[in-house]
Amino acid sequence: MASMLGISPSYLNLIERNQRPLSARVLVQVIERFDFDPRSLREDDAIGGLDGMVRRLSDKRFGDLGIDREEVQELLAAAPQVAAAFARLYDSGGGERVLVEDAAAAARRAVERWQNHFADLDHAAEALADELRLSRGEISGALSERLRERHQLSVRILPAEVMPGQVHRLDLHARQLQLSEMLPGAARRFQIARQVGMLEMREDIELLVAGANLASAEAREVLREHIGDYLAGALLLPYRRFLRACEATGYDLAVLQRRFAVSFDQVAQRLTTLGRVGERGLPFFTAVIDRAGRMTQFTAGASGALYPLEGARWPAWIPYAAFERPGTVLTQAATFSEGEGLARHWFTITRTVDGDGVMCAGRRAVVLGIEARFAGELAYARGLSLDRADAVPLGTPCLRCGRTECLTPAPARLASALPRLRTTT
Repeated sequence: MASMLGISPSYLNLIERNQRPLSARVLVQVIERFDFDPRSLREDDAIGGLDGMVRRLSDKRFGDLGIDREEVQELLAAAPQVAAAFARLYDSGGGERVLVEDAAAAARRAVERWQNHFADLDHAAEALADELRLSRGEISGALSERLRERHQLSVRILPAEVMPGQVHRLDLHARQLQLSEMLPGAARRFQIARQVGMLEMREDIELLVAGANLASAEAREVLREHIGDYLAGALLLPYRRFLRACEATGYDLAVLQRRFAVSFDQVAQRLTTLGRVGERGLPFFTAVIDRAGRMTQFTAGASGALYPLEGARWPAWIPYAAFERPGTVLTQAATFSEGEGLARHWFTITRTVDGDGVMCAGRRAVVLGIEARFAGELAYARGLSLDRADAVPLGTPCLRCGRTECLTPAPARLASALPRLRTTT
């Protein structure tokens, strides 16, 4: 065979052992001499070939392994079925979901220890906002100019088809912060502010992340991402100016949106951060609920609310009605318990928001909650009863709740009661 291909037997042996590549010249000889179909050498299209495997193995969880493109090519050549099995497991989740949930839970606990207020970062962001003289009309320009002058990065808006499934991307090779054209104005400003904050306060961020003593790299990355979002909010909504506006308007979210040129969910998230000593705001929590009723995000702030109001799918809770009236601000006083003790009395404000241009980020309900005893200062509570007797009782999650007056559907209540029925008969 080596003679027919015009190579030495030792070189052929190295090719067979995947220690030498199959060159174009040798491949031509194989095709001509052995009537060979070269398409059979392609990596399985189902896994996206070499590029598909490189993408999967570029996952941050494998970052410490230093896997390069040549190693991936060798894997595909030497053990294509093993590569296909890995790709199938990776694409189906294969334990990834538990890992991500554990990482998110660890990062959330770290944020709750700080009550979602990072004082040093907040002061630094406020000082930077003052230095840049950020105002509603000039925010994007001032932040973009800071990126250009200080970090040699330009902001570029790209067509949606160039960034499928993405809304932002930092391309260090091109020195660009690339944003999807599908991002609305407030979301664009948020991403630019986020990038400025992450670059300007990198050392402080890493000190905070290190100080959290999180066990996994995934949890540290989740915390890092949260802090990046925090900084964006702190730049766009500088602490003192924002707090004064909150107090002057009765925390009127519509007015705050207009005044600071931000979105409803950005205002809601910032309201959970107002914990500065001597200048505290009201203690809100915020949650995000999707159309399927899943709580996809939760920030307790200084409210003392416990995540995740676990498993709570209360049809009578106002976020579920919000989907029937998109874009409308709805309010509700309700009592519910997070597992132990007396149910707490909350005042909740809800509105739906739409995704920022990514297909999977559809409409969702953003919930702001505060204990009813603080709600008298809110514009949204004017004219409403904050008497506990008038609140909607929502109960604890069904499997832990024995209440018969809860408004959760009967099948869930029946399921939780069945074990007791069996023990008494």
